[in-house]
Amino acid sequence: MQATLALARETGYAKLSIEAVAARAGAGKHTIYRRWPSKGLLFLDSLLSLNEPVLDYPDTGDVLADLRRQIYAAVDLLANPPWGPLYQALVAEVQHDPAVAAGFNERFIRPQTDKTITRLKTAQDQGQVSPDFDLDLAMAILSGPLYFRLLITQEPMTHDYVDRVLQALFAGMSPRH
Repeated sequence: MQATLALARETGYAKLSIEAVAARAGAGKHTIYRRWPSKGLLFLDSLLSLNEPVLDYPDTGDVLADLRRQIYAAVDLLANPPWGPLYQALVAEVQHDPAVAAGFNERFIRPQTDKTITRLKTAQDQGQVSPDFDLDLAMAILSGPLYFRLLITQEPMTHDYVDRVLQALFAGMSPRH
């Protein structure tokens, strides 16, 4: 997996091959294919093996500050090479390979969504978020603009943009007094 990430950083995902990974890792390509039947699944496992701690949520008691801190860390990671282009390549592969899509959703998207909704539920229980606000919708509203910029418009994902997204979200889900 280290060889996969090193090669992907050097050449980009499109030029990555099982043969090149095998050569870099000093392994036979059949050994790699036994565990990973496709380049996409090898790449997915390699990226997920990093377990980036920046994607964990703090709980300081201030949900807005906690979301801001977590999203800033994710944006800082994804806004620059090598991780931004590698993540974009993974999301592109998800569009073409159902096995990679299933693994990505099960092992990354769902756990991150669950962490976010759990943090929002705690805030809801503490009165920081309206008790009737749909937390699944909050997650979609929160992540949609970020993915839109990262994958579609490729405009910069900045802290200011994150702040604007959070402000818009919290305008709709703050408790009404």
